[in-house]
Amino acid sequence: MPKELYLINLRNQLRKYLHMDFFNQVGKLALGSRLRRLSERFTEDAVQVYKLYNTNLQPKWFPVFYVLSEGQGKTITAIADEIGHSHPSVIKIIREMSRQGLVLEKNDKNDGRRNIVSLSKKGRGIAGRIPTQYTDVKNAIEDAFTQTSNDLWKAIDEWESLLSQKSIFRRVLEQKKQRESKDIKIVNYQPKYKDAFKKLNEQWIFLYFKMEELDHEVLDNPKRNILDKGGYILVALDKNKPVGVCALIKMDDPVYDYELAKMAVSPEARGKGIGLILGNAILEKAKALHAKKIYLGSNTILKPAINLYYKLGFHKVTHVSPYERCNFQMEKTITE
Repeated sequence: MPKELYLINLRNQLRKYLHMDFFNQVGKLALGSRLRRLSERFTEDAVQVYKLYNTNLQPKWFPVFYVLSEGQGKTITAIADEIGHSHPSVIKIIREMSRQGLVLEKNDKNDGRRNIVSLSKKGRGIAGRIPTQYTDVKNAIEDAFTQTSNDLWKAIDEWESLLSQKSIFRRVLEQKKQRESKDIKIVNYQPKYKDAFKKLNEQWIFLYFKMEELDHEVLDNPKRNILDKGGYILVALDKNKPVGVCALIKMDDPVYDYELAKMAVSPEARGKGIGLILGNAILEKAKALHAKKIYLGSNTILKPAINLYYKLGFHKVTHVSPYERCNFQMEKTITE
């Protein structure tokens, strides 16, 4: 073996060893990087295969080329839907293939706003001779599969199905919330939290609406208007700092025992699931008080809040609210 070739092989083996050592150390944290490395290896081999068969294609063009080789011209939208690529991605590939003279574009006779893409004479020529390449590639892949203990194709299918239900980002976000929520402590209201109770509520009210007379009355004196009337206030602490509040206000109503009100979370603390923690805690308090039905009023522009209330088990009803901003009412039946 020539010295140069020996050194190249030695370098490649060393690089492979170092890469595997890195992935073994990092483990599943490097899943994306390892899959990308595997994809790059497949792509490099695909380039060599296309050269071997004198096929003037790039690996990334294959899905578009394949669907067009079926003979019928298609719109870019139809191609994107069929191969699962984004619209801009397909446009970019079509442009690259067009520059190589592999595809043609023409206006749709039925809709002049759309273009129909089809293979050119050059593209059809490749399509006519590429089946032998397909056969050899398929047989090579199947041969490789017989030498593995795990079915890569089925594994990919499972992962794609899994991620279509919930992305890795969503899963990481849930783990982040779960970890951070362990630092959240729910405590009963004390006079020292009066300013925080008022400030946290004023923040969201001023952001979307205006302070109403009842807001001033309740927030300026929560003891007289909530606690002394048989209600409760809970405070969420993050490292002893008030970051969320929620009140249970006793109602003089033939249907409802309490109103869930004045729920607010600091903008700096959002994303930790504090609203859900507070909501569950205040509902537990209502259950301990033997409440039967809880009412709340909100506004349709507060979509995250309404989603939270649905998650807590509330459903939409029609009721009269003393607040001008309230155009959406909900209730929840408390079960023992």
